[in-house]
Amino acid sequence: MYETERKHVGTHSLDVSPAGLTAALILEEATEDLPYCLLRSLTDEDILSPECERCKHLWAGGSRGLTGICCFLAENLKLPVRTKKELSRQYCSHGSAAAGWPLRVAVVCSSTQNRSMEAHKILNKRGFSVRSFGTGTHVKLPGPAPDKPNVCVFKTTYDQMYNDLLRKDKELYTQNDILHMLDRNKRIKPRPERFQDCRDLFDLILTCEERVYDQVVEDLNSREQETCQPVPVINVDIQDNHEEATLGAFLICELCQCIQHTEDMENEVDELLQEFEEKSGRAFLHTVGFY
Repeated sequence: MYETERKHVGTHSLDVSPAGLTAALILEEATEDLPYCLLRSLTDEDILSPECERCKHLWAGGSRGLTGICCFLAENLKLPVRTKKELSRQYCSHGSAAAGWPLRVAVVCSSTQNRSMEAHKILNKRGFSVRSFGTGTHVKLPGPAPDKPNVCVFKTTYDQMYNDLLRKDKELYTQNDILHMLDRNKRIKPRPERFQDCRDLFDLILTCEERVYDQVVEDLNSREQETCQPVPVINVDIQDNHEEATLGAFLICELCQCIQHTEDMENEVDELLQEFEEKSGRAFLHTVGFY
């Protein structure tokens, strides 16, 4: 179990796990843009307090779970919702997508350099909450020969990689667009990230090759289940070159936009992927993992 610490939110005092700190801080601001998906990491007892006057009626009525959360938000934070019942049903069934908030998407390739970063850029511009990852043990970049790649650890920043290749052979790495790629990457985030080291929750995980898909599924299956929240894992094979990365990024973005507008992601995703296979001529793999 996570260790907890006490956070004061308005008249509330909440025991929150490290994963729930963001939710507590968002609640503290009580803005109209509060994303309900951030509240998933809080436990039932964390969100309502019997000492709080505004929560007493919910606590006494036994509404300590997601319904209670939604009722509290609707009544006390004056958020734009239709009815409490609809809000609660949507949140419990479909999470952030059904509530109208951007999908939390993870895009995964091998080294967090080309395919996942191009998709990260496109999805971010389209308003998705997106993270990019690799699954390799090291980060690899093309070198002067196929058997001589540039290898570094994941904590190496894109800026450090850029300066290292600039020093080694500016002409070569300019000609093969590696410096251009690294320049793009460092504008998106500081360094590559490894999927196996991340414990954040996502609504959707997309991988860019079957080997990476297998590694992601293996990692999810090896984790101790905590919330049992399902997460679709979808693979579309994308060749690791600049042109294919761009085409693949737009395909991933279109898929995410379609999934964002489904009313029941779990039951509709298979039919949606079949349509995409026919449309794109690419094969998709799909499974469901659990947190």
